Amino acid sequence: MASPLWKKQPLSNAYGSRNHSMSGPLQRSTSYPSHNGVQRETGQVEKLLSSYGFLQCCDRDGRLFFHYSEYSDNVEDLTLGDAVEFETSVDRRTGKPVACKIIKLKNGSISTEILSDDKVTGFIVSEAKMSKSRNGGLNGESGQVTYEMNGECFFLNYMIHDVQTKDTKLKKEDKVLFNIATDKRDGSVRARNMTLLESFVAPRYQGIVCSMKESFGFLERADVVKEIFFHYSEFEGDINELVLGDDVDYDITVRNDKEVAINIKKLPPGTVVFEEISDESYIGNISKVIPRFSNRRQTEPFPGKLIFETPDGGKRELSYGEKDVFGSYTLNEDDTVEFQIATDKRDLLQRATSIKLMIDTFEAVKEEREMGIVAAIKEGFGFIKCVNREPRMFFHFSELLESGDLHISDEVEFTVIPDPNSPKRQIAVRIKLLPKGSVCFEIIQPERVQGTVEKVPANLWGKSPGKNSKDKELDRGLISYQLNGKKQTVNYHAKDTDIRTPPNIGDEVEFNLAEIKKDNTQTAVNVVVMNRAEETIKYGYLSVLKDSFGFIETEQHDREVFFRYSEVCGEVNEFELGDEVSFVVVRRSNRVHAENIKKLNKGTLPGEIVRTDVELGQVVRPLRNIDPQQEEYEGLVQVIHEDETEGDVYPYCITSLTDKHEFLQAGDKIRFQIGVSKTDDREWACNITALRKFIRSKVDSLKGQYGFIDYEMEEGKKLFFHMSEVQDGIDLQVGDEVEFVMIRNQQNGRYSAVNVRRLSSRQRPEHLVHKLKTNLSLEDNGPRFIVTRQPRGPDGTKGFEMQRNL
Repeated sequence: MASPLWKKQPLSNAYGSRNHSMSGPLQRSTSYPSHNGVQRETGQVEKLLSSYGFLQCCDRDGRLFFHYSEYSDNVEDLTLGDAVEFETSVDRRTGKPVACKIIKLKNGSISTEILSDDKVTGFIVSEAKMSKSRNGGLNGESGQVTYEMNGECFFLNYMIHDVQTKDTKLKKEDKVLFNIATDKRDGSVRARNMTLLESFVAPRYQGIVCSMKESFGFLERADVVKEIFFHYSEFEGDINELVLGDDVDYDITVRNDKEVAINIKKLPPGTVVFEEISDESYIGNISKVIPRFSNRRQTEPFPGKLIFETPDGGKRELSYGEKDVFGSYTLNEDDTVEFQIATDKRDLLQRATSIKLMIDTFEAVKEEREMGIVAAIKEGFGFIKCVNREPRMFFHFSELLESGDLHISDEVEFTVIPDPNSPKRQIAVRIKLLPKGSVCFEIIQPERVQGTVEKVPANLWGKSPGKNSKDKELDRGLISYQLNGKKQTVNYHAKDTDIRTPPNIGDEVEFNLAEIKKDNTQTAVNVVVMNRAEETIKYGYLSVLKDSFGFIETEQHDREVFFRYSEVCGEVNEFELGDEVSFVVVRRSNRVHAENIKKLNKGTLPGEIVRTDVELGQVVRPLRNIDPQQEEYEGLVQVIHEDETEGDVYPYCITSLTDKHEFLQAGDKIRFQIGVSKTDDREWACNITALRKFIRSKVDSLKGQYGFIDYEMEEGKKLFFHMSEVQDGIDLQVGDEVEFVMIRNQQNGRYSAVNVRRLSSRQRPEHLVHKLKTNLSLEDNGPRFIVTRQPRGPDGTKGFEMQRNL
């Protein structure tokens, strides 16, 4: 094969007059003598094809074509990466430089780089990695190492194959020893021959759990003002035991170019501290308060501001947040406060914390303060009975100036402001606990006064006046006394008497006069019985009979008196609802009881003169024994005319019922008459009969003193009834057909059956049953029929003489 013409071109023509960029002068090879002054170069085989290939120059940035005919030995022995020596010529056809006179050198005898004589110490900045390419191969990603020289910091790249020990994996912050390699072709430098000197022990970071989601959360870091993500799988322990606010330590790794927390462990509470609190306390004034009742979300972490004087006489402003106040009470502008300074160790920012309101601020700003006693406590809030105003004042526990709990009867001082959520209402704020005896609702005169009890408290029987009482007069008793020869009267409360010897009407008592601050009225306090009046016998009617106790309705029909069966004179079984009785009132354990209860003959007590007209109406308010939540004892009924217009309203009591066991409820339709009291001419509803629809069903089950009727009020629930509601004392059996009236309990809202009657084959129709009850009730007090002429037949006799043949 003939040699190509470009082989015979001189080197000068090959390069021509063009200036080739090199990193330095070409080094002459000593393995092949120069010819005609032409220098030889070294390189590596980069690519081999069918009859030609390419070389990569070692001493400059160049890639040269060569033909196999230019290789001195057997081409079959030539492989990629082999070191070669060659000369450069110019292709006559293309004018491009080509390699010629190629000889193979010993591998390792040439290099594209110049290594530094001395090794350098540095630290790994980023790790070198191997990654998979799209075609399944492996690609190397360079890492970085840093070193310092002459006070300057330099960074070099390196690859995984630059690490001398293949089993050693260099990590970030590892200390390493390496050579600096300078590429002779382009002058670039890199790290080579890296050796691990000291492995970096990654520090454990600390933080606090600040957010927890379904399967991940965030930690607030203690080293920087930043949050870091973590997955629940990285917690070393039961994730259910990790809660918000827990102290933890963890490692940090990078995933998807983001730092995440791994190897998370729980620390003892109080281990992680973000800030340092000054030991010294400072005094300042609030310049900007935190809005407490705003619907707008706060964007500033520390929206409050205060100003204080520095030791050098200057003024300095600090921010504070809601949690920096000692408590959650209301702060106002210009309030004088005591505080400490908190310095964040992460960014050295300072703020005010442990803020306490100074008590002397009330005098400094001339704030109007009021006093009172805690009257009621609920969950998180309560009510204060005020000294100088009638309504009780609402307050939140968050308004306490000092830590601790409030109790009923605690004496407090507070400020009254309009409720931000309801401007028409006022609330108590900035509450301070006072020593016992600081609050006084009345000014008590030292002189003792004597008088006579004319009226006893009729409503709550020994309890303090209730806030829901509509008629305050029912809470008060009345005492008459002489002042300068004139009769005077003064009210008193049962709480101001000796509970062991409560006064009765006619008793001579001794007391002090007291002026109530809120309305400047007088009341009697420290009431002591001096001389008892003769024991007075009371009269009334049996209104309720239970298993071992009952209640007596007073003769005035205005309240009930409790009694036990042991106080009954005679057989309890002989007593029935509505019976007239006499009794004596005593007080035991803050409650009124009836004793020495005797049954009276019917008609002993003056009743009512009943009018003949029968009215139709409805129940407006039941008796209190039907609805114990109502304050008034007596019930009310209203006349409903035929045109369905509403008429007059009349009270009624237990004696007004035709059937004393009747459960009249609000809205029940009734028939009644009107009676006039023989004692005070007051009109009452009498002979009340309920006009109810009876329901029929069967007895489903019996369980001792109660049972259930097969009548579903709710899904799967039968209708309850008590055996005392079964009329005529009949023993019911499961499956018996009964008729009954359904009522609703006013306290728990549940339904039950009353007036339960067993049906028989000759059951009297309902309208006849009501007619019979009416006739029986009218027998004594209602209109009577008098026979004025006996019936006579056509023949003048009382009947027909002709016998009827059947």
